[in-house]
Amino acid sequence: MMNRLLQQVLLLALSGTMVLAQAPAKPAQVEVFKSATCGCCGKWIEHMRAAGFTVHVTDLGEPELQQLKKKSGVPESAQSCHTARVGGYIVEGHVPASEVRRLLVEGRKVAGIAAPGMPIGSPGMEVAGTKAQPYDVLSFDAQGKTKVFATIKP
Repeated sequence: MMNRLLQQVLLLALSGTMVLAQAPAKPAQVEVFKSATCGCCGKWIEHMRAAGFTVHVTDLGEPELQQLKKKSGVPESAQSCHTARVGGYIVEGHVPASEVRRLLVEGRKVAGIAAPGMPIGSPGMEVAGTKAQPYDVLSFDAQGKTKVFATIKP
């Protein structure tokens, strides 16, 4: 199969056509930590599973969840209702699966990404009859410094 793919790429290259391709990756394992009573977290988990991620869930009490966020280096300004681990990164809050996948593919040198607060219209925060809000997904480093990773415009 690889030889056939290589032949096709070479033929396209010789014809002057540029092709960008990405090999399909195996589904990433996501470990989510959340409150047992949080419904929007459950909807985010469904969103991640629908996007092909394998998700494992651990319910924690609020003090344990806050301790996990602190230990994981999630800046207070970037916190949301749930915290996840995937591919060595922290994912905080209602980050779209597409941005999680992008982080994994790009391999950025950051501690993680976050959708601070609970933006209306983000995965798991869809509200019937309410217009989705644009919001930023932030990256953060081990020192807690943040910068915009993506701007989501519904």
